[in-house]
Formats: sequence, structure tokens, C-alpha cells
Amino acid sequence: MKLIKIGAAFSLLLILTAFTLQASPLKGLSITASSPVVPVLKGMDSNPLLRVLIYIPAGEKEITFKKIAGKLNPAGLQSIEKIDVYFTDQEPLFSTKNKLTTINPTAVNMGFELNINLKPGMHYIWFSAKLKDQADIDSKIEFHVNQIEDANAKKNTVMEEGQGFVKRLGIAVKKAGENGINTFRIPGIATTNKGSLITVYDIRYKNSGDLPGNIDVGMSRSTDGGKSWEPMKVIMDMGEPNENNGVGDPAVLFDPITKKIWVAALWSKGNRSIAGSKPGLSEDITGQLVLVSSDDDGLTWAAPISITKNVKDPAWNLFFNGPGSGIAMADGKLVFAAQYWDEHAMPHSTLLYSADHGLSWKTEDGPKPNTTESQIIETTPGILMLNMRDNRGSFRSVATTADMGKTWVEHHTSYNALPDPICMASFIKAKVMLKGKEKEVVFFGNDNTQANRYNLTVKASLDLGESWNKRNELLVDDRKFYGYSSLTKIDDQTIGFFYEGLKDLYFVRIPVSEIVK
Repeated sequence: MKLIKIGAAFSLLLILTAFTLQASPLKGLSITASSPVVPVLKGMDSNPLLRVLIYIPAGEKEITFKKIAGKLNPAGLQSIEKIDVYFTDQEPLFSTKNKLTTINPTAVNMGFELNINLKPGMHYIWFSAKLKDQADIDSKIEFHVNQIEDANAKKNTVMEEGQGFVKRLGIAVKKAGENGINTFRIPGIATTNKGSLITVYDIRYKNSGDLPGNIDVGMSRSTDGGKSWEPMKVIMDMGEPNENNGVGDPAVLFDPITKKIWVAALWSKGNRSIAGSKPGLSEDITGQLVLVSSDDDGLTWAAPISITKNVKDPAWNLFFNGPGSGIAMADGKLVFAAQYWDEHAMPHSTLLYSADHGLSWKTEDGPKPNTTESQIIETTPGILMLNMRDNRGSFRSVATTADMGKTWVEHHTSYNALPDPICMASFIKAKVMLKGKEKEVVFFGNDNTQANRYNLTVKASLDLGESWNKRNELLVDDRKFYGYSSLTKIDDQTIGFFYEGLKDLYFVRIPVSEIVK
């Protein structure tokens, strides 16, 4: 017993000593590097790579720093066109206002001229990369800085903190300002039988605001798994007057039997979106659920048609799809997630489905009030799981149905398993290869927080949404963005993730092995 007491006391002493060391104030010059978890995107002039914090304690003299040494991995050397260095001084957030220098890397080891004179306090230096047009977005970039030299030729070690130094690559599919367009928002993505990726989104011409406004639905297509994208097509435009006759919030699905692509969206003729839509069926009174389709893998598109009179309860204020993507069930039914505002203006998530490949559509009442943007999967044949944005905040709500929405059961993971900051999320089921075996996996993507939209994360459930193991999570982008996203299967080993930046739309390819550990 005496030995046990001595051991316990010694352990306590170690803990207290460690706490004292951690809690003690920092003494002397400190230089640390950290790296945000963000993809490096083709098409963007700047992509934050790494941040250096230089701390000079009070009472110390000013220090002039002349140069800093950096190192790239070989894949980074092949991928990067240039690296810019910015001095943001006391501003910790990334900014491109004050450029110190630019280099075009020709070797993995490189030096950057600084020539900055720093007083006591905290000062920040940012490194940013621009990718070559031919960069392979399946490769990874790794960038480090290891020492910084002052005016006296003293080499100071740069300590690293956190993760994120190895970065995935991606591509900016749409960028704010392109063709004079202010904002691109509301991503949806689907994969066709030919392997083409079809993305849909809002084209918000004049500002970033929601409907009503001057908004059309755009489409971009890739035939190489998202590594390159064809020019944008406008596939929904409700005509004049453009200023108050917009259409947006699209969702896309592919019918594997007819090989037809369907896109659903909300048409607001005048102020007929969420705030201005009223009970009734006419486009002059209530928002319209409109559809377009393509029979040739997205090359050409039919004119928009409204199905509101066939599916909406006239007592409801508004009925339209949930943005993102829809599904084809095992028995051939086509299903979009949907949402309606009832006669009391209370929102409900629900579904919209067709049993005849788009000739006619039906809906039912939803499972839970005060829910809106949702996504849907078929867990096992005939069983649908609806994953809902819940206006209560903090978590996603989940419900299942075995009779196409006539009755619903709230799922045991509802409002407890998936944190959410009241935002749209992505939700798919895909057959993928895990350790050489085919398995059905449910993937979920959202801002993995309970408040504010940041930390965009993809998660995997290996038991069809019954549980979510933190082991199977991948942080994709930790920045504060609008936060909407859409997932699709590219092949048996790869998932495509299409998501919003600030007014931009980004795409990354993610190996399943990086999500499922």
C-alpha cells in the first residue's frame, strides 16, 4: 500500500508540474507555423497554405527579419504555379492586401525574402498558392517553413502547431464575378450512367440574396470525374421580367432506367418565395415547383414545367423541393426531398416522388414541423430516411417511412446524433469498396458545429444511418462559408463533394479510404 501511495503522489506531482508548465507565461521570442484545413483550388488566384506567428515579448528590441525558408513536397512542386507571401501584421486572418514577395517554385527547397522590422507584439505572415492549370487534383500538397533568419544572420527555428500541412487539391467550378455574375449558390450534384457529373446551382446575377430576385438555375458538366468542367449552361430561366421572376434552390437526380436527368426548383413570379407565397395554386399567388429534364446526359434540356397544381395542397402557403440531390429507389421510383409551409406558415420537410419515371408526381404530409431543407436516401428496399434541417438548431432531425410518406417514424438518431447550425446538408447512400469488399455506406456532409457555418465535414455511417462513429469523419474545409453542400459517388473508391464558398462553388474528389478509417 505504501508503494501505491508513493506512486500516486508521484503521478500527481507530474500532472501538477505539466499543468504549471503549460499555464506559465511564454518567455522569449516565439515563432510558430500553423496551417488551416482548406483545399488548394484550381482557378483561384490565392489559396491559404500556411500562417506564421512571430511573437516578440514586451521589453525586447525590434527585430528585422530578412528571409524565411520553406519546403514543398514533389507533388506540390509539380502542382504550384506560384507562392505569394503576405504580411498581415496584427491581423490573424488571411488577407492579400500587403504582399511581401512572390516566387515560382523550381525546387522543393526555397527561400522567401521578407525584410520586415517588427516591434514587440504578435505579427502574422501568410503563404498562399496558385495552382497550375494542369495540376492533378488527386494529388496532395505539403508545405512547411522551418527557419527564419534575422538581420544578424541568426537562424530561428519555426515550430509547427496543429494539422493541415498536407492539403488536398480541388477546383473552383464557379467563381463570383464570372461573366459579371455576383454570386453562385445552392449546390446539387448527380452522377449519370456514363460517369458524367451534373452540377446545378443558383446563378444570382446582382447580389447574394435569396428569391425573389434575378436568379436562374445553372448547370455545369464534367466527363472526367470532376477534374475539368464544361462551360455553364442556363437550364432554367423563366423569362422577362428578370428582376422579379427568378427560379432557384435546385435539386438534381438521375433515373438509371430511362437515363433521364431531372432538376427541380422553385419559381417565384413576383414575391412568391418563402415570405410572399400564399395559399392557392396559381403562379400569381404561390411559388411554383418547376421541373426540367435532359435525355442526352445533360447536353440539352427541356423547357421548365410547373407541377404545382398536381402536387401542392391548396391550403399550404408554399411547396417545393429540398435543394441538393434526389434518388432513384430500388423499385424505380424517383424521389426528391421536399418542403412545405402549411396554412399556419409552419414549415415541414417531406418528400416528392414519381412512380412512373416523371410522368406524374405525388407528395405527403411531413414527419416533423419546423423543419425545412432535407435530403433523402433509401436505406433498404422500400425504406426511406429523411434527414432534415431543424429550425430549433443544434442538431439534424431524422425520420423514416415504409409507405412513401403516408406515415413517418422519428428515428432514434433524430436531434441528437448529427450536430448542425441550422443549414442545408448533403446525404447519400453509395456502394463502395472497403478493404476489398463492396459495402453500402451512408455519407453525410455539413458544417459540423451547433452554431455558425464552418468546419465543413464528411461523415460515414457503416450501418445505414443507425449510428455515426467519430472515427469515420473527415474535415474538408474549416473556413466560415455559406455552408451548403452536395455529395455524389464518382466510382467505387471516390466520393465527389460539391460545396459553397463565399459566393463561389468548389469541388473536391475524396477517396473513401480517407473518410472510413
